[in-house]
Amino acid sequence: SEKNMHLNMSESNSLEDRDRDRLPPILNHSLDRGPKIPFSSYGSFLSTLNHKRESSSPGLSTQLLIPAARQVRELPPICPDVRQKQRISIDILPPEVRARFTSDPVIPIRTKTAKEFQEDMEKATISGDWKQVHEFYLTTFDSFLELNAAFKKEANAPFNTTEDSGINTKFVNAVYDALLHTPPDTQKSVLKGIINSLLREWKGTLNLASSLLQNPQYASTATYVIYAHLLRQIAALAEADHHFLMHWFKKLSQKRFKQLVERLQLFITTRLFPAKPEELPPMAKCSWWIPSATKVLSLLNGANSISTPPILPFADFYNLTLDHIDFMEDYQTWQANGNSNRFTFCQFPFILSTVVKKAVIQRDSEQQMISMARQTLVDKVSRRQRVDMSLLFLNIKVRRQQLVSDSLDELSRKRADLKKKLKVTFVGEAGLDMGGLTKEWFLLLIRQIFHTDYGMFMYVKDLHCHWFSSWKCDNCSEFRLVGAVSFHTLHMRLCWEPQRSLVNIRSASA
Repeated sequence: SEKNMHLNMSESNSLEDRDRDRLPPILNHSLDRGPKIPFSSYGSFLSTLNHKRESSSPGLSTQLLIPAARQVRELPPICPDVRQKQRISIDILPPEVRARFTSDPVIPIRTKTAKEFQEDMEKATISGDWKQVHEFYLTTFDSFLELNAAFKKEANAPFNTTEDSGINTKFVNAVYDALLHTPPDTQKSVLKGIINSLLREWKGTLNLASSLLQNPQYASTATYVIYAHLLRQIAALAEADHHFLMHWFKKLSQKRFKQLVERLQLFITTRLFPAKPEELPPMAKCSWWIPSATKVLSLLNGANSISTPPILPFADFYNLTLDHIDFMEDYQTWQANGNSNRFTFCQFPFILSTVVKKAVIQRDSEQQMISMARQTLVDKVSRRQRVDMSLLFLNIKVRRQQLVSDSLDELSRKRADLKKKLKVTFVGEAGLDMGGLTKEWFLLLIRQIFHTDYGMFMYVKDLHCHWFSSWKCDNCSEFRLVGAVSFHTLHMRLCWEPQRSLVNIRSASA
């Protein structure tokens, strides 16, 4: 019975819960919304609002709201035929409200010629009255606009060709040749004008850069600060601008071109080894001087290279003072960073003399030989093999009667060991190579290869050197032998006959 009572109570509770959870029925008449009532106008809405406020607070005046309702204006309808307002032309506006547009500066007209300038110089030299000459220099170097007006063939003509910079070179040369003969005040005014020009924008003045470099005042250390900033501006130009400058530089006479090169070399040398350090800023504050000068010097070297024939011998670009710096540190920095933003002289090999290049090649070769020998030794030890000291060298055995063929075979078989130190053994002869046998092997090999009867090379009398034979071209392996021998002679500091070495190097490089 207790169980039945318990079941009845649970059933009644479940029914109550079910009724409680059941949603109320949705009545249909609640959906009948009736007719739509239109919204009242804005004025009637305000009237109703005022009426309610009067009933709630009788003291509140309604005079502020009712007039506002009367002043309400309806917006005009949006129709497709609405005309757009016409814009007022700027031409009918008064001048004081018009916007001012920046225009390109107008280059003044200067009619003085080189002949007239030289006549003024002669008169000033005789009379001692330098006023007219001083005014000319003061005006001409006041700005890039004045420089354009004085030196350009056509003041407003743009330059767009590598063949002609548009500068009156004869006039520029006359002005600079006379500058150092003028009073100090005139020379100072020129430097002051150049400073002001460098502080302004260079737009449209690229052709004047080559002219500013020709200023002879830059030979003095007192002007090096100004000279350095000019070099920095030119070095920072775009590659396309450098292309124009190179072609314009090659149009200079040999005398003017050489003066530019010598002035830059002197600037680099003086900055590296100043005679009076107190005359120059500290090196830490002007570390960009030498990179800028070297970059501009590379433009001159490029101009010299594209000229036929070259304007100057390539040796004129060597800076011999670099022989006294720690060039191995420079070389290692270049090896570590490559042609990155960090400056090294090895990035510009044209400035390094033959002495520096030879020393760098030899040091690098020694390091490579030591590294390769060490790696060979480590490999043998790691494999628990017996270490033979002969593995540290490039050992070749040759017969005197078959010198060329044996040398070719040995070097071809042991190509992986070409960077090791060379040791030569003549078959059937007792001897320990301490350098003498290697030199003898080299001299005998060179004499035989370059002999006319052998047929690999022929002697050209006009050029005083040997050249490739026209009929001995079927076997390139012998020419590779010449290259391998040249490699070892350069990298191992072998001593040989100067005439033969010159022939060998020229042939290998060709």
